[in-house]
Amino acid sequence: MTVEEHLAQAKKIVEPFAVEMASLDPWRLDVVILPENLIPVLQALKDAHWGYLSAITGLDYPPADGQEGQLEALYHLVMNGAVLTIRVKVPYAHPELESVCQVYPAASLYERELMEMFGFVLKGTPSTERLLLADDWPQGVYPLRKSFQSGKPQEEQA
Repeated sequence: MTVEEHLAQAKKIVEPFAVEMASLDPWRLDVVILPENLIPVLQALKDAHWGYLSAITGLDYPPADGQEGQLEALYHLVMNGAVLTIRVKVPYAHPELESVCQVYPAASLYERELMEMFGFVLKGTPSTERLLLADDWPQGVYPLRKSFQSGKPQEEQA
């Protein structure tokens, strides 16, 4: 199968869950979904044997102009050169998502990074141990948030 055929297959699988879809490159498809559809869409992809989870990354959209900020988790799946990114936004006030370890057990490392670097709460994740930061790193300080100031809890940095 070609990259285009793999992406067409992925599009067919994720379309029922999609809020928005964009193909910015011929080898890539970005799909925005609601948080409650995270496990079902990843399970559907796995059941169809579509690719593997290559990474989970985070983005920070801080509060601005009276609007509530958001955090976004991006689940990157790859299949023979085709890249599918599942994007899920959650509010700063409740940055909770379900753990995807029930679908992809190896996601635990990525989830630990999201928790300690961005402040996501991943319900049901098998490990909440620190991965990158020192054991004495202050609680509530997330170094990959745009509001990060060394040593101050995030809520004091506004």
